[in-house]
Amino acid sequence: MKKISLIGSTGSIGKQVCSVIRRHSEKFQIESIVANASSEAFLSQVKEFRPKYAALVNEEEGKKIADKIPDGVQFAYGKQAALAAVEYGDAAFIAATGFAGLEYSLKAVDCKKDIALANKETLVCGGELVMNKIQGAGIRLMPVDSEHSALWQALSFRTDAPFSRLIITASGGPFYGWDKEKLQTVTPASALKHPTWQMGAKITIDSATLLNKGFEVIEAKWLYNTTLDKIHTVVQPESIIHSMVEFADGGILAQMSYPTMELPIQLALTYPERFDCGLKPLDFVSLGTIRFLPLERSAFPCYDLALTAAEKGDNYPCALNGAGEVAVRAFLDGRIGFLQIAETIENALHKTERMKADSYAILKETDARARVYAEEAVMRLTKAGK
Repeated sequence: MKKISLIGSTGSIGKQVCSVIRRHSEKFQIESIVANASSEAFLSQVKEFRPKYAALVNEEEGKKIADKIPDGVQFAYGKQAALAAVEYGDAAFIAATGFAGLEYSLKAVDCKKDIALANKETLVCGGELVMNKIQGAGIRLMPVDSEHSALWQALSFRTDAPFSRLIITASGGPFYGWDKEKLQTVTPASALKHPTWQMGAKITIDSATLLNKGFEVIEAKWLYNTTLDKIHTVVQPESIIHSMVEFADGGILAQMSYPTMELPIQLALTYPERFDCGLKPLDFVSLGTIRFLPLERSAFPCYDLALTAAEKGDNYPCALNGAGEVAVRAFLDGRIGFLQIAETIENALHKTERMKADSYAILKETDARARVYAEEAVMRLTKAGK
């Protein structure tokens, strides 16, 4: 029985982790559970899974449900209470969203817990810091992103296996091929309609701008200890091939399935074993054509900005993420247009001062400054629009 600390239980990934654990309740147990502010959904999970420890980050929401927690479950609220949840269980499943996920990951390393990582920001913002700490801690990091899980599988579940190229696939989002004039008409509602995946709002917008694919390039650099020139991207609109690895002899291995996050989620928990995850087998005859299309930097400003930040290195990817979170929120709130997401991020990166990304304190400062720069840009854009 593997005991899990589940961080970010009420988000899209967290709910699917719960689904996997229901399917294999004889193999997994939620030892501790954390959510941010969705108190009623969180309470329902606590009542179902009866963990030893439960924590809600938002104190006001925590107070609302404190007297409803089942007997036998230790409950607390607040940021420090949530971080303490990582101390429980055999492995930490980090499904928290945003920069906050980095601190949970660092806590898991300090506690010498294996990590199932579904939080992009951990490696985008703190890749160097996190990977250096993991090497010294003697723990395993299992990638949960569908693309990085695919690479991990093709590399025989190794992050140190030799390869010639990592080929990360992208769906292209709902606006692939649109020109600038047409992109000016994009609304939050249309951007949230992803053609092949069901995800949370932030990552869905990042997929529409292709910022998400830039994040994945940065993640791959750290996960597989490689250089940017060995990481390539290609659009695969059907989202059947989740990524590929090319080897020295020219051979390429790909991981394929219908789009679902439950496969990489479950595999991160069951590795090195595989079990049924309720996935429909691929029907190659009815599948039809599987297409590959180019992913050009010039066509996707957010993707280009992500690669530029990766090329600059140090704390620039951290600033990229912080500015991106502010820009996406502003777009979803109707304060800026779709094309102004990139403009907001670019303004913040232009103001960012280079610092070595070798401590959490530096990353936290970079993140905070980038958010201020991005909010200033949003305010200017909003004012200009009026």
